[in-house]
Amino acid sequence: MTLTDAAKADLHRYLQEARDALLRKLEGLSEYNVRRPLTPTGTNLLGLVKHAAGVELGYLGDTFGRPSGEPLPWLAEGAEANGDMWATPDETRADIAGLYRRAWAHADATIGALPLDTAGTVPWWPEDRNELTLHHAVVRVVADTSRHAGHADILRERLDGATGERPGATGLPSADPAWWAAYRDRLERAARAHAPSTGTQRSAKYS
Repeated sequence: MTLTDAAKADLHRYLQEARDALLRKLEGLSEYNVRRPLTPTGTNLLGLVKHAAGVELGYLGDTFGRPSGEPLPWLAEGAEANGDMWATPDETRADIAGLYRRAWAHADATIGALPLDTAGTVPWWPEDRNELTLHHAVVRVVADTSRHAGHADILRERLDGATGERPGATGLPSADPAWWAAYRDRLERAARAHAPSTGTQRSAKYS
């Protein structure tokens, strides 16, 4: 295996692990829970998957002259802002998960076909700085996917307490709810040691 092949293998391994972790966060949830907004800015699980699919098709497809042919209506001229970050009522979980898996296949074909130093042009970047190598593009997609997999971790924990990349491999020190309740209480007490003083205390201090 050449150094380039080894680098590709490393990049692909971490990309696939992040892909799998993100998609796995949909498992076992109701249609409502995979779609519902869970932050003030509307972050939701199915929207993260939809967004990740578009990122792969863009950076590891169009950027290198390898369009996928997948219709992405949220990228059309005049499309609603943030259209890639949520599932419309007529988009099913299977639709979006299937799109993501097809995006993987298309991106993997690009990674396999081109040297890492291949130059590409990002259509949506400013013209004076819109070139990058395949190596850069893959690193960017790995980082983006891992970031959103982390978002999904937190959203899923909020929904039903499920944690970790997969069942049986949480990476956590305990599965005992009582242990976690005590741990959380300990962290809260430690944080309160640095909480701002009350208004009364501040007045007394500065009187």
